[in-house]
Amino acid sequence: MHDGAGQGEASEGELARRVAAAGGGAEAEGELCRRLAPRVRLYGLRHLRDAAAADDLVQEVLVLMLERLRAGRVREPDRLASFVLGACRLVVRNQRRGRRRREDLLGRFAFASPQETNPDTLSLDRGRLRECLARLAERERTVLVLTFYAEQPSAEIAERLGTSSENVRTVRHRAFGRLRDCVTGGAS
Repeated sequence: MHDGAGQGEASEGELARRVAAAGGGAEAEGELCRRLAPRVRLYGLRHLRDAAAADDLVQEVLVLMLERLRAGRVREPDRLASFVLGACRLVVRNQRRGRRRREDLLGRFAFASPQETNPDTLSLDRGRLRECLARLAERERTVLVLTFYAEQPSAEIAERLGTSSENVRTVRHRAFGRLRDCVTGGAS
């Protein structure tokens, strides 16, 4: 990944420092995303071999980059491309780890009867699920989404929400119980 600054253009390091500065500005953020998005997507296409997954990688890595820059947590702004490459590696590794974990769990705990695993016999009332999710407190919904959709560990969720990992696990456990009760009709 090269710096990408042409004649008269600010370098990626300069843009990163602007974002890190108080009131860094949307212009610098937009320019960084414009420059780095094609490189992140290319990395995703090479390593994930799926255009949709590569697009998801672009969003996840750029959001992570902007969050870290705004918080002043990028040690060497002049090496932002290296930071982004490292973030790509970590995100792809975590996606693969999550996929393997799901496959392992499915292999260990799959239903014994082929009839029970037939997708036609299993149904999810998406409307009911949406309604039950809406009934949860915002913090509970956030923890469930970050856990099961974004596949983030408790420590990352805790850092993002400004709380402890133990609190995240407690909120997740209670929220999942409320959600299960609501979806199965055990609660109103």
